[in-house]
Amino acid sequence: MIIGRIVGDVVATQKSPSHEGRKILAVQPLNLDGTDRGDIILALDAVDAGVGDKVLVAQEGFSAMTAVGRPNSPIDMAVVGVID
Repeated sequence: MIIGRIVGDVVATQKSPSHEGRKILAVQPLNLDGTDRGDIILALDAVDAGVGDKVLVAQEGFSAMTAVGRPNSPIDMAVVGVID
């Protein structure tokens, strides 16, 4: 799992059927001190997060798939929690 900050959302004209009804978010991974770490990643939203939220991202396929309730779907990353 990684900590990140939501920097935007993705508009897709076509999605895999398993992604229908779910937001795809652009997440900037963060170091523990809050500084940016690496490139922006895309993750399926499981907790209704929004731009500016600090979040927890599951980055392993099975945990990401089950977090969004879509087992056996092509999902690598999912936003699974909002950090206060």
